[in-house]
Amino acid sequence: MPKLKTHKGTKKVLNVRDSGSISIGHPGTRHNTGKKNAASNRNGRKSSLLSKADANRFKKVNY
Repeated sequence: MPKLKTHKGTKKVLNVRDSGSISIGHPGTRHNTGKKNAASNRNGRKSSLLSKADANRFKKVNY
């Protein structure tokens, strides 16, 4: 049986931390940030933790 390929879309979005938890960026931070308040832009720069239900889903995807 051949090796499973890494899912490239998932690899670009998710990041596995040393503790095993999965971090993901905040949505809505790509463009049109001038009309959002500064606190919203600052919080968007920080990474967010992927929920446990989603983390279990993504463990089936080879990332």
